[in-house]
Amino acid sequence: MDKIRIVGGHQLNGSLPISGAKNAALPLMIASLLTDETLTLENVPRLRDVAQLTHILSNHGVDYSVNGKRVGEDAMTGQTVHLNASTIVDTTAPYELVSTMRASFWVIGPLLARMGQARVSLPGGCAIGTRPVDFFIDGLRALGADIEIEGGYVNARADKGLIGNRVAFPKVSVGATHVVMMAAALARGETVIENAAREPEIADLAECLIGMGAKIEGAGTETIHIQGVDRLTGHTHRVVPDRIETGTYAMAVAMTGGDVMLEGARADLLESALETLRGTGAEITATNSGIRVKRNGSGIAPVDVRTEPFPGFPTDLQAQFMALMTRAKGTSRITETIFENRFMHVQELARLGADIHLDGQVATVTGVETLNGAPVMATDLRASVSLVIAGLAAQGETTVNRVYHLDRGFERLEEKLRRCGAEIERIAAS
Repeated sequence: MDKIRIVGGHQLNGSLPISGAKNAALPLMIASLLTDETLTLENVPRLRDVAQLTHILSNHGVDYSVNGKRVGEDAMTGQTVHLNASTIVDTTAPYELVSTMRASFWVIGPLLARMGQARVSLPGGCAIGTRPVDFFIDGLRALGADIEIEGGYVNARADKGLIGNRVAFPKVSVGATHVVMMAAALARGETVIENAAREPEIADLAECLIGMGAKIEGAGTETIHIQGVDRLTGHTHRVVPDRIETGTYAMAVAMTGGDVMLEGARADLLESALETLRGTGAEITATNSGIRVKRNGSGIAPVDVRTEPFPGFPTDLQAQFMALMTRAKGTSRITETIFENRFMHVQELARLGADIHLDGQVATVTGVETLNGAPVMATDLRASVSLVIAGLAAQGETTVNRVYHLDRGFERLEEKLRRCGAEIERIAAS
């Protein structure tokens, strides 16, 4: 497996482009199943998860093509993809495909809405928690679907189509909100989703669906109203910038010092995280071209953080922020409320010299004067990039193993950091 080698101690300076959001691109790609016309998505990141979902969608009969290189584009410019599901040839999503990516379970909503049936494997467990699909199933049942679970598969039918209804989630779920919203777009009558997820990726999907002819109001709030339509059409949509990538690189600058323009980033997508970063002593300035992050070398101030659904501090930035707090001048407390097993990076950060004490879902981080490079092991996507951030500030050499996790969610990470002055390289498996 590939490794990433980092020699710490270099400030980051310059500009760094922000890619399209993986967490927006995946549901947008799945939405192609809702129409027999072509859905064109711009600013799609080149990631392992995107490639894997392409393979999964092709199993259902979706044709996929990518624009060739254009004048002015470079390797870090998002790609334009065209998805056409004019003929759905298979409504089964098998275990061997769904097990590789949890988000692929979401095809159940569009397949059921358009074809009246779907057979989708249960996705199984996850490194950061179980993340059950009960809310997905209950939401689709509320829309009139007959659902049975047998042999590890969810068998769903709606022979006469889905019917709009009230869907009230007992707990905020981004995935379930995506699925029910897509399914309701083709249901008869009105659907009201209560306690809906408010993440920007929900609003981005709704914007695309509206462009395809859906009637949706309230996306980005706790209550979404959807008036079902008979069919959806093709559309061209640009994927929203990745707020998690934005926050990750902003924390890398805060960790190392320096001055970096995050090109194309939008401050409105992560205001809570940026405000938290300001509390650590970083200067954050939103501009027309992106977000400028600067730290002049003064100490990092400790800040307490509690992860929450949007608009709160994102769980997907918790590991990165913990890495930053390992160098703070004082003690911080980080409380994880979203996933029950998202502190696996703690032991690896400790290998670099971090002082972290765990008590249930609370991590107490006492900043240290220096981190020291060491071999570390990535355990999941966000944990792996937290080790990169720590390595950028550690003395000596850090080697991050199992970096295939990084390739799932960060486009050309080494190249982006290297152009800002980091000493970082990928070592290919021999």
